[in-house]
Amino acid sequence: MKKTLMALCAVATLAVSAVAVPAPAYAQRGVAAGVAAGLIGGAIVGGAIASQNNGYYYGPGYGPAYVADPGYYPPGPPCYWQRQRFWDGYGWQVRRIRVCE
Repeated sequence: MKKTLMALCAVATLAVSAVAVPAPAYAQRGVAAGVAAGLIGGAIVGGAIASQNNGYYYGPGYGPAYVADPGYYPPGPPCYWQRQRFWDGYGWQVRRIRVCE
């Protein structure tokens, strides 16, 4: 779906640029706006391409590795939070701990 959307955007961009009436080229005030538009457009397209993970990741110092979908795992034992008093050397303190059965 993303690839078709990107292709449609590219075709629409080319169609608009082909239909647009060319203006005389004066490099006075429009250069900065063109550079800014190019940088912003490149960032958007690059972000869209980079976000397509498809299950691959790059580990530290390694090439791309495929990570399968973990699937469904049944829930573990029931856990709950419990308040527990403890002595810290100066006085009694209370902390919350997670208790799993």
